[in-house]
Amino acid sequence: MAEQFTVFVDGQAGTTGLQIVQRLAAHPNVRVLTIAEEERKDIAVRKRYINEARVVILCLPDQAAVEAASLVAPDNDSTRLIDASTAHRVHPDWVYGLPELRKDAREEIAAAARVANPGCHATAFLLPVSPLVKAGVIPAEYPIACHSITGYTGGGKPMINEYEDPERKTRYPDYDAPREYALGQAHKHLPEMFRYSGLAYPPAFSPIVADIPRGLAVFTPLEARLLHNKNAGGKVSPERLREMLAIHYEGSAMVRVMPFEGGETCDGKAYLNLMACNDTDRAEIFVLGNDERILLACRLDNLGKGAGGAAIQNMNIMMGLPEDTALIR
Repeated sequence: MAEQFTVFVDGQAGTTGLQIVQRLAAHPNVRVLTIAEEERKDIAVRKRYINEARVVILCLPDQAAVEAASLVAPDNDSTRLIDASTAHRVHPDWVYGLPELRKDAREEIAAAARVANPGCHATAFLLPVSPLVKAGVIPAEYPIACHSITGYTGGGKPMINEYEDPERKTRYPDYDAPREYALGQAHKHLPEMFRYSGLAYPPAFSPIVADIPRGLAVFTPLEARLLHNKNAGGKVSPERLREMLAIHYEGSAMVRVMPFEGGETCDGKAYLNLMACNDTDRAEIFVLGNDERILLACRLDNLGKGAGGAAIQNMNIMMGLPEDTALIR
């Protein structure tokens, strides 16, 4: 059995922090350093915990995560950081923590002292799209437009309170219907979606929040006539793209490429259930549509593979453990 190591979750009372602490409780190699509630905002105490821990997982707002990262002592070369915020995802000194993205990603994560956890929307966009861009099937100049549907827990405690307020003082009637947001095309996940996709231009991205706590799916439609047949090994079709993605993710612990069911169904149904991965740490990829119009889809739990599960997976890789330790497939 591998040696135990200490982990400090800075922001353990937040939505993502709670999910991570819950997973760590079942981790055979981890001893969690728990800070008292009255000390959570004491910088001196947090600094001590951060420098004592072997791994620190930051579950904080962006600016607070930057501040927390700066608390690592200059002579401390043993503490390793995982940041679940948006702050460092395109930072040159941090490794982007999506291990399935390319062949050398796991090696980079394993060697890194600083790893940026990917965003939930970005994960579900990049997993099906990036391998096909890098294979040359989707041209880098392709004008990608995609949309997502997500549960409201992705918005953290403020949005959770808006949706779950028992006295309905903060909830508006229009919350009963799905709501498209980030209308100015400046969603905070866009920089990483662009940076790691291989695309020449940022995608147009339209996220939609629904009246469900958890679950997320990103949908990317493609015009087959604009794809490169030669790089797909001949004719472009949903079946062929699904086969290419299956080869790319063969042996992956936490990403599944789902069977092709004729292009019109998922799980034997004429719709995609975006909650099917809830309470797991996996992502599932579908290729749908027909020989003219193809639809890439990826679903996950926005608090699992989209947040807490991804942080634990990165931690496992950094510490030389099987990457699915304490995770739910």
